Amino acid sequence: MALKSTGNTGGSARHDDRRPTLYVFSGLPGTGKTTLAMLLARRLAAAYLRIDTVEKALLDLCSFNAEGEGYRLSYRVAADNLRLGVSVVADSCNTMELTRREWQAVAAANGAHCSDIEVCCSDQAEHRRRVETRDGGSQGLYVPSWTEVQNREYEPWQSDRIVVDTAGQTIAESFDELMAQLAGDESDD
Repeated sequence: MALKSTGNTGGSARHDDRRPTLYVFSGLPGTGKTTLAMLLARRLAAAYLRIDTVEKALLDLCSFNAEGEGYRLSYRVAADNLRLGVSVVADSCNTMELTRREWQAVAAANGAHCSDIEVCCSDQAEHRRRVETRDGGSQGLYVPSWTEVQNREYEPWQSDRIVVDTAGQTIAESFDELMAQLAGDESDD
């Protein structure tokens, strides 16, 4: 697990700093990003935005398959919360450099820190097992196949971020690693 941090993407808010933080989780399905994002939102009492939920709601309510619309709607909801001084945890695959920059712009435009977090699973067999044993839950979210996950375009990162590799770790261990890296990122700010 590596911490890669720059001042321009911020970090977690310092205790004496009243600015909220936009925590942007990224990674392929089955890596553990949603689990970690939900745990962080709960720990921080932050607003939680899951792009899959937003896109499913747009499909259910408007009968069209949302792609960029889900992100754009989520940017607006995140901005509303950041302006109120509420930190936001955004949970998405975030596979494109364009959306990564857009999340950073949302934070900057609303006077917030931005902490980019990439969650991966370097053990391919473990990752595959996770993908193949997932379900859509009570919300009926679409669950991609292992082939779809493997074939998903994932652009290389152009900016620094926190990286959490969940392979071979329990959820608690991965969350502890995330918290330690966020604390380290805070001290670099």
